[in-house]
Amino acid sequence: MNSTGRIFRIGLFGESHGSGIGVTIDGCPPGIPLTPEDFNEDLGRRKAGKKGTTPRIEDDLPEIISGQFNGHTTGAPLTIMFRNRNVRSEDYTNLQETPRPGHADFVAWKRFKGFNDYRGGGHFSGRLTLCLVAAGVVAKKLISPVTIKAALISAGGQKDIEKAVSAALDEGDSIGGVVECRAAGIPLGWGEPFFDSVESVIAHLAFSIPAIKGVEFGSGFSASAMKGSAHNDPILDDTGRTATNNAGGISGGLTNGNELVYRIAVKPTSSISVSQSTFSTKSGRVEELKVKGRHDACIALRVPVVMEAITSIALADLKMLAESRS
Repeated sequence: MNSTGRIFRIGLFGESHGSGIGVTIDGCPPGIPLTPEDFNEDLGRRKAGKKGTTPRIEDDLPEIISGQFNGHTTGAPLTIMFRNRNVRSEDYTNLQETPRPGHADFVAWKRFKGFNDYRGGGHFSGRLTLCLVAAGVVAKKLISPVTIKAALISAGGQKDIEKAVSAALDEGDSIGGVVECRAAGIPLGWGEPFFDSVESVIAHLAFSIPAIKGVEFGSGFSASAMKGSAHNDPILDDTGRTATNNAGGISGGLTNGNELVYRIAVKPTSSISVSQSTFSTKSGRVEELKVKGRHDACIALRVPVVMEAITSIALADLKMLAESRS
């Protein structure tokens, strides 16, 4: 339930305010150059501290526990761990009895019979996306020279992201956003119809990112309003290059040689300063909830590098599947 992948398999462990979090990658080939310094750039892009993000700042220093020796992967399971140090667990004591609307507090309490670690969201916390980013660093090495770039293209329904974030901060509220990812240089023919189509594998991983509520590829939902004559992408040559890219680089669940393009919808952060009402598991009544702690006004600001990571992870697995057939 905490692992995914066919050949390039990843598994997550840890909780937001536990001693640490981490990822184990099984199926990682031997001989890939890898040092702790390789993680610096992407982990730094995910870090909090910028306007609209949580003031909780962690070192986020990767500890490579296994699967690496003399600067290269060994072929054994690769385990990367991060210690949690900057925690204020007392901010979350009230969430035992008054779960946050829109968060996993209530369902986790029910599902795990009250034994779940509720501090900072526990195993449901966005903090575990740090592990996805770490796995993405490794996956990017596997799929090179494929290049992947994601960017936040709107926040709170506005193109002016800074303005939208400032307004949310002034109101003590939160906003969501739309993040777009583009991947270039993918060979034609990766993917496995039906259940491991490129869309299926990527969407599965995209929805593992907390706060993701929608995924669309290429022209996405706007395709439903188009005619086939407008939506069809004319093929130009035997490389699969097309005149348009409404398909988003995927045909029949397989990569078609064009740029992979897709977008994800990120919901507003559940933890807000505005007073809310919620069911109290202690009193059995609906009561007022005031959330304490340190939270993002717009979690979408930190999603692009996570989106790149899950795309890399998906493509690494699909690449290895394709190679296993040759």
